Amino acid sequence: MSYESNPILDKLPKHLKQFIKPQNYEEYTAIDQAVWRYVMRKNVDYLSRVAHSSYVDGLKKTGISIDHIPNMYGMNRILKEIGWAAVAVDGFIPPSAFMEFQAYNVLVIASDIRQLENIEYTPAPDIIHEGAGHAPIIANPEYAEYLRRFGEIGCKAISSAKDYELYNAVRHLSIIKEAHGTPQEEIDKAEKHIEHLQENMGTPSEMALIRNLHWWTVEYGLIGTVENPKIYGAGLLSSIGESAWCMTDKVKKLPYSMEAVHTEFDITKPQPQLFVTPDFAFLSQVLEDFANSMALRTGGLSGIQKLIASKALGTVELSTGLQISGEFHKVIEHESKPIYIQTKGATALSYREKELVGHSTAHHADGFGSPIGKLKGINIAIEDMGPRDLKAYKIYEGEQIALEFEGGITVEGTIITGTRNLMGKIILITFENCTVTYNGETLFQPEWGLYHMAVGQKVVSAYNGPADLHSFDLITHQITESTIKPKKNPKRLQLEQYYQQVREFREGKNTTISRNKVFQALKNEHPQDWLLPVELYELAKQGNDHGFQQDILEHLENIKRENPKVGHLIDDGIQLVETSYVS
Repeated sequence: MSYESNPILDKLPKHLKQFIKPQNYEEYTAIDQAVWRYVMRKNVDYLSRVAHSSYVDGLKKTGISIDHIPNMYGMNRILKEIGWAAVAVDGFIPPSAFMEFQAYNVLVIASDIRQLENIEYTPAPDIIHEGAGHAPIIANPEYAEYLRRFGEIGCKAISSAKDYELYNAVRHLSIIKEAHGTPQEEIDKAEKHIEHLQENMGTPSEMALIRNLHWWTVEYGLIGTVENPKIYGAGLLSSIGESAWCMTDKVKKLPYSMEAVHTEFDITKPQPQLFVTPDFAFLSQVLEDFANSMALRTGGLSGIQKLIASKALGTVELSTGLQISGEFHKVIEHESKPIYIQTKGATALSYREKELVGHSTAHHADGFGSPIGKLKGINIAIEDMGPRDLKAYKIYEGEQIALEFEGGITVEGTIITGTRNLMGKIILITFENCTVTYNGETLFQPEWGLYHMAVGQKVVSAYNGPADLHSFDLITHQITESTIKPKKNPKRLQLEQYYQQVREFREGKNTTISRNKVFQALKNEHPQDWLLPVELYELAKQGNDHGFQQDILEHLENIKRENPKVGHLIDDGIQLVETSYVS
């Protein structure tokens, strides 16, 4: 096992464990630690004034330190107290898997950290975003339950084939943007590709719609009133640039509602508007309203059509409780109702999320088809027939029978047996020598073997994934590309060493280091680096070394003149020092 488990992680199904990777804490450099410390000090200083009160409390409860990148093992020990856990993953993972982790009360943390050049914002999920953004707010019980419930519902949302294409494109952009030395034209090309995909998605899938909800709440949500909102979304809590920008009048504030479902977002740009929820409980109300529109709860013809469009593994549940899991590729309809459904390839039948004995993918390796609905001219549905009714209509063991359904599906054959659910209702009838036809088309013929006819008057639910997780081999995830680790040249390694020396001095591990020597070497060899001079200024301020302070400030002014983009970052860093130490 590549990670330390606990009782919450032990409950994860195998197909989710395939995404977990070791955190490899020792790979974080002193520069990474300095980036974390700068962002966290700035965030806590600013967010203590504009974030929801749960944020600062949550930092303490979840064991998030300002001075050190969180260690997953330590976080898990503390998160366990509030019924959650955390795991490390490599960047973006598929949305359905991300949400399913949430359903198990597990926080997914991309363990890489943004480069110093992207200190204000990165499209890549990183430990600042996940650890400093998501983790503190889940200490709020109402919000934590919203997050869990969101995961439970979200992982059942049906995707489209285009959703997965967009996911791969966004993952690619996040990787190359965080990689050292990626040419700007390659980044521009990746961003244009995402724009093209977003403009040609067609009718949004359920997954696309629920991802909008996730974005405008979990990632970019505000709470309170439109006039006086507070921040709780992780994307804002972890972005020192956008957390300030979002509080200005340049960002429109809207009352949170179902409108958020249909409001798309662009991950590559600052958000032009944000939604404000009055409280965390209201988030759950809107989520349930959206869930009522999902095929998970509505079923029917549209639910099957969504599954067919997804070209992915999904499940249909009939009114008897019988669940058919596979890749759906055909539906015959009559009067806007499904009268026959067909899967292709491996299919499994279940009841209450448990596979029926004798109906695994091995038994239905080539697909499964069945009529849906009531028999023609008979008011009572097969599922509602008692033993006497079944005998009267000759739906009985050993009988050769022709069943004609409303809409024109005909099943002819000899009944071998029936399978009942816990309530005593027939959910499956098995025939031999069976022929299934529709308008002259043969849907099943005797030489194909036994025919298992599903019993169900209607489709009550349709959703992503299998009914029984054990029915299919779900350990198939292949990452198309992994996070690119920078190749370090001697100069970079030298800079990391300077950061390490300053860190050790500040922490009292090695106080013999000459800070002045480090500063002179930095000026000569790394004149554009601004973060380490800010850290040196902090030490000079702490030691009341006024001459050293002045030298550093002059150097930082030179950096600002040559690279105006980092000017505000330098100013903010100095301001933090000034407010923290009194000469």
